[in-house]
Amino acid sequence: MIEFITRRLLLLLPVLLLVSVISFSIIYISPGDTAENALMNPGGGVDQRAVEEFRVKTGLDDPVHIQYIHWMDRIIHGDLGKSYMTGEDVSKAIFRCFKVTLKLAVISMLVSLIIAIPLGILSALKRGTAIDDVCRFFALAGVSMPNFWQAYLLIIVFALTLKVLPSSGYGDGGLADILLPAITLGTGYAAVTMRLMRASMLDVMQQDYIRAARAKGVPEYMIILKHALKNSLIPVVTVAGLNFGYLLNGSVIVETIFSWPGIGNLIVSSILSKDYPMIQGCVLFIAVIFVLINFAVDISYSYLNPKIRYETKN
Repeated sequence: MIEFITRRLLLLLPVLLLVSVISFSIIYISPGDTAENALMNPGGGVDQRAVEEFRVKTGLDDPVHIQYIHWMDRIIHGDLGKSYMTGEDVSKAIFRCFKVTLKLAVISMLVSLIIAIPLGILSALKRGTAIDDVCRFFALAGVSMPNFWQAYLLIIVFALTLKVLPSSGYGDGGLADILLPAITLGTGYAAVTMRLMRASMLDVMQQDYIRAARAKGVPEYMIILKHALKNSLIPVVTVAGLNFGYLLNGSVIVETIFSWPGIGNLIVSSILSKDYPMIQGCVLFIAVIFVLINFAVDISYSYLNPKIRYETKN
């Protein structure tokens, strides 16, 4: 197991290096001059002397490879730079917003899994019945319904009509404030996960070891919980891991509708204001989150299916 984890960690290094190059390149592939964009006044004018001083101060006048080396040195020491617009440390801004998004992501993922896994199992066990049809109908509706439309429906019903939940805003970060955006995100991801859970469970239930367990007289609930469920979760873990990565990176539409001060809103505002250090930091942070989540998914594979660990060793 240790060898398996070590091999996966070593594979992360070239990925992270490539991510750093792409993140750093944003400042050069974006249209316009970085210094002029940072100092441009609302009227569109810019003081060229101030631009030159800004370049010297921020190191933009150095050769590209020197800028990259200095940037990576700061990254290694945990310094993502300062915002061109507010002067705030990029790392502080990202982690402040990420804590808010993390809370939303965890609740949304719980909503997704609580809905998807039981319904997927039930739909597979009741294949071809009315229960299966109802479960698949809700999954199809969840996949087809846009997040922004579902968000507005929830606001109309629970905030404006019933008046039991706030329509938007972070408030004190309590359950009442987080419930509507979490349901909006969670139900959308639950639809996809439920369909995958159903398909995976159907495939597992047709395997020989399931038939052998039934022939030995093992109770059906033990077959489902002990033998079928664990193996059918392997593809679900993949999708759930990716979904959680997307949730951690903030859902721009949902965060905007509910005025949720998460990392999705931070990215949008940084792009609109051309705050390149903040954009670079956000891109790098998001990429690292995805890499770490994929690493965690790989480790979970080896737990759910030990054959993966042995095949990798061979």
